[in-house]
Amino acid sequence: MMQKRYADFLRNFRADSVFKYRELLIQHHRRGELTITVELSELGLFDGALLTSLQKSPEDQLDLFEAAANDVLRRAVLSNTPCNRSIGVQIALKSTQLATPLRLLAADHVGKLIKVSGIIVSSSKVKSKAARIEIQCSRCGKRDSLDCRGTFSTASLPIKCNSVSQTDCGSTPYVILPDDCSYTDQQTLKLQEAPETVPAGEMPRSTLVVVERGLVDIAAPGARVSILGVLSLFERADKPQNPDAAVAAIRLPYIKVVGIDFNVDGHGNKSRHFSPAEEDRFVELSRRSDIYRLLAASIAPSIQGEYTLDIKKALACQLMGGCKKTLPDGVKLRGDINVLLLGDPSTAKSQFLKFVEKVAPVGVYTSGKGSSAAGLTASVIRDKNREFFLEGGAMVLADGGICCIDEFDKMRETDRVAIHEAMEQQTISIAKAGITTVLNSRTSVLAAANPVYGRYDDLRSAAENIDMMSTILSRFDCIFIVRDIRDEGRDLSIAKHVMGVHMKASNTAGVVQASADPQTSLNNAADSILELKLLRDYVAYCRTKSSPRLNSETAAFLQEYVSIREVVKRQGDCTGGQRHQAAHCSVPVTVRQLEALVRIAESLAKMRLEATVQSRDVHEALRLFKVSTMAAASAAPQTVGVEMRFLGDEERLQIQNAEQFLKQRVPVGTDAKMLLVLDEGVALGHADFALRRALKIMSNRMEFTELDKGRRLRRLR
Repeated sequence: MMQKRYADFLRNFRADSVFKYRELLIQHHRRGELTITVELSELGLFDGALLTSLQKSPEDQLDLFEAAANDVLRRAVLSNTPCNRSIGVQIALKSTQLATPLRLLAADHVGKLIKVSGIIVSSSKVKSKAARIEIQCSRCGKRDSLDCRGTFSTASLPIKCNSVSQTDCGSTPYVILPDDCSYTDQQTLKLQEAPETVPAGEMPRSTLVVVERGLVDIAAPGARVSILGVLSLFERADKPQNPDAAVAAIRLPYIKVVGIDFNVDGHGNKSRHFSPAEEDRFVELSRRSDIYRLLAASIAPSIQGEYTLDIKKALACQLMGGCKKTLPDGVKLRGDINVLLLGDPSTAKSQFLKFVEKVAPVGVYTSGKGSSAAGLTASVIRDKNREFFLEGGAMVLADGGICCIDEFDKMRETDRVAIHEAMEQQTISIAKAGITTVLNSRTSVLAAANPVYGRYDDLRSAAENIDMMSTILSRFDCIFIVRDIRDEGRDLSIAKHVMGVHMKASNTAGVVQASADPQTSLNNAADSILELKLLRDYVAYCRTKSSPRLNSETAAFLQEYVSIREVVKRQGDCTGGQRHQAAHCSVPVTVRQLEALVRIAESLAKMRLEATVQSRDVHEALRLFKVSTMAAASAAPQTVGVEMRFLGDEERLQIQNAEQFLKQRVPVGTDAKMLLVLDEGVALGHADFALRRALKIMSNRMEFTELDKGRRLRRLR
């Protein structure tokens, strides 16, 4: 009876004067596809009782549903072909109901149709599972078949032959005929909660997900999906050795998938939908003449200071991103902007990273010291069955968003090299344990690092302070050197601001609330900022709806890049000594930096939802590039005269005495251990800062050189 009602739905449901599912069955059969997607809302519209039955006992009802689909297809085009349920049409369901959080799944949901969402973090190989097993008696030759329709179920061979003859075939006479068995494809996935939904201090929950037949191999690690499935249980395979352990009734949960929907742009070409009221608000916001300033001011508003203005503007450009392009020959050019913040401690670098993680459409935050190459990219893991499967790392999970990496300088060099491909080509190649594949990592990288000596040393070159290979530095579009300059007026203003932040922590005045009336919000004072939710929604809208391009006029302005390269070359030619040349080679200016200018200019036009990049966008991109990457590339050590000019008479005398000690302690042409020399000088009454300053001044005069990363000294003259 129920099967007939399902068949009536498939045969007679109409959408826009078309028999929707009848046509789908015929079209998919002609293309060789056996999976059709059924909207649960349409099933409820046709017959509410059918929907109720399907939700109460989904596994039994789905078998009837698929049998009905096979019957409808056979009557339509396969009138002379018998229908086999195990290899016939597969019904995939689609629902608009709200997703249930993974951490709220309980025993009440077992056997029910549920919807959950999250990130696919790993996937196994596709396996062939036996749906029907053909067996034969090895003595009398009688054949039989066993059903094995459960997800993880097994079949037990009969102990005795059930032949009608009276002959005794003995115990366990049956053997399996593998070639005559019928199989279905099966794959196991691991679904994990999205990072933004995990409560603070909690570990992200995950669950096992099983897909079969036409749903295998459509969700790769890193995909954000909504899964419609049946919560089921299976028995542990690795039972404890102690027979007295009370685990007989304990089962592990898994979700048998009956439908997958991709819900993030970049996977399945799905994008977020905005209401007409939201679109009107965003268009009105984009028409503001000060939208660039407004977006920059809305980024981490609690962080103030003159040095943060350009950083906030660069982060606003990074949130918007440029435009990804695919050339006719198949070469892909990335549109994501990478930013590096390098500087002294206590300059709010980590706070910028935390804020950007909240605003980005997809944000993942990680620390470089606690991250390995496998944790950042992807890893191949062997499970308890000794089978290999892929597990995506931070950059795979941040696909379509921003990956924030703190303590970038604390990473091991081998781990840092692992993200070279991910930053430029935006793919991650895996070739391990027989698994050769390429994963997408279409993500921007926002990294924060400290100088090699803890604080930025004015007496050392940029190369000595950064201590990173040019291969990784060239992949950053903007490199900011953040300095903690000791100035009484600057320190006083920062102290007042910090005290104001602590005293008015709960005050939200001056913030454009997302829930307020659009006209009231947009007509606030000029110094207003966007509330976090409104800023996040506006960034998502601009990334989805706008894709500006350069024209011939604006492209001509970018020829200034040639003059920038010439300036860097002249500076490198004019500086004497290898140490100064290294300072100008530390941050390379290559064709990648020209592409960075294009991406920044496109992001500025994207803020205003314009289709063409304007000349002012190119000028602002050039300015941002000069105050960030160019400033870092041309940062030279301070000269001795400039350094000594700011010292008092007493400090100058201490440095001169320290110089005399160093000349006496280390003869010309000999080596000495740095720490040993400094300890001896302190023991003789010299100040540590004076010894280090004198050593640096003498190094600039080419009297000393440092070996073994500053561990040893050599007296040159």
